[in-house]
Amino acid sequence: MSAPYPDPVLGDLPAEDVRVRFPPSPTGFIHVGNVRSALFNWAFARHYGGKLVLRIEDTDLARNTDEGYDSIIGSLRWLGIDWDEGPEVGGPHGPYRQSERFDTYADVAAKLRDSGRAYDCYCTGDEVEARRKQSGSKVQGYDGFCRTLTSGQRGAFEAEGREPVLRFRMPDDPITFADLVRGEVTFLPEHVPDYVLVRANGTPLYTLVNPVDDAMMQVTHVLRGEDLLSSTPRQIPLYDALRAIGVGRGAPRFGHLPIVMGEGNKRLSKRDKGSGLSEYVERGFLPEGVLNYLALLGWGIGEDRDVFSMAEMAEAFDIRRVNPNPARFDLKKCEAINAAHMRLLTVEDMTERVIPFLAGAGLVSDPPTGDQRRLLDAAMPLVHERIGTLSEAVPMLGFLFRDKVEYDDADVAALLDDDGRVAVRASREALADLHDWTTEAIEAALRQALVEDLGLKPRKAFGPVRVAITGRRISPPLFESMELLGRDESLARLDAVAA
Repeated sequence: MSAPYPDPVLGDLPAEDVRVRFPPSPTGFIHVGNVRSALFNWAFARHYGGKLVLRIEDTDLARNTDEGYDSIIGSLRWLGIDWDEGPEVGGPHGPYRQSERFDTYADVAAKLRDSGRAYDCYCTGDEVEARRKQSGSKVQGYDGFCRTLTSGQRGAFEAEGREPVLRFRMPDDPITFADLVRGEVTFLPEHVPDYVLVRANGTPLYTLVNPVDDAMMQVTHVLRGEDLLSSTPRQIPLYDALRAIGVGRGAPRFGHLPIVMGEGNKRLSKRDKGSGLSEYVERGFLPEGVLNYLALLGWGIGEDRDVFSMAEMAEAFDIRRVNPNPARFDLKKCEAINAAHMRLLTVEDMTERVIPFLAGAGLVSDPPTGDQRRLLDAAMPLVHERIGTLSEAVPMLGFLFRDKVEYDDADVAALLDDDGRVAVRASREALADLHDWTTEAIEAALRQALVEDLGLKPRKAFGPVRVAITGRRISPPLFESMELLGRDESLARLDAVAA
């Protein structure tokens, strides 16, 4: 069962008629694998000038949470992945939450049953397994026993109190389709048995609601993870059956994205470090940095180029260039890509973005006061090239906004030993009568006192002073920091350590 497509990706479909969907479930915080799927669908839609539909798959009422829904919406907003139809946007094919579409699924299920494309099945799992063993078959799955029940047999089952599930009648021929990532894929009928669409209690399953919504929302292309590849041969005949009963236009084109691997040879799970998007938000990653890295998990914009904007991705995106092999998640590479995007920010933009982190740490108000703003504007050029995430501004700049230095114990132990305190005392003496409290004058006085007079190497000379002033061995440039702190505060901090 396959269909020819004149164009490898669009067939005879006009580019502006492209419609893709991102269908997350609101059962928890969003996973970076889900984000990668959303990103590729977004890029595909934007590349062709089509539409991205956001659909909330919340039929599992027991597991859905308001927090999960808020996480989806908030995460997509933070990332800058916009959708053309869906919650909070609307559109002609709503509602876009599956929990509001149960009547639609019940109506479609009844039509499938009436058309003979689905049937009631009364079998228990134990009965199916017993028949398989008796026949000697090694093929797992349903054996079609209830496909041809007589009315008498159905009546007998119902007299026993059995409530049937609704099964889809799979074709007896191989299922072949052209995957946009993996090429031609074929599933033999013995490996794709009849499957359940509706539970005995009337609850529709993913196997029904997902294709029904795709059909009714006129989805033309489905880009999703490889883990869902095994469901595709089930769904393609169902799309055809839906078209036969007047629902939709048949199967969309499929492209199955490579699995994202974590540590070892295991698929990245929600329990793995780095798997939850919230971690990146809290650490102060840039959304453009996160998206850039996730785009590299299976795709690339060109040879020897890893850093690009989302606008550039949308312009260049070709689903056929996605690598079908598993993509390994590398947190270090993600950090490096994010740092590269940090360097692309103007000082003014970075300043605005770090304010919420500084405010969250109690260092400034939001918005900052006038004095805080002047100090921040003067300090940010010093760290613009030094921080890899927005949250790193807190330990890097905290010493400027705190009345009391917060010392790093390891740095104190390493640098403020007896020799280090000698350097601090010499610095205090050299700066005591310095009238011109500028970066240049501070540097000249300290170099003379520590390097020339005491004969210290720069690292040994200035490291202890840096810890005394900032509390850490890693900080903005020392002399500029002392100028920003001012004479009185700088001398007081040296005094506190020199004793």
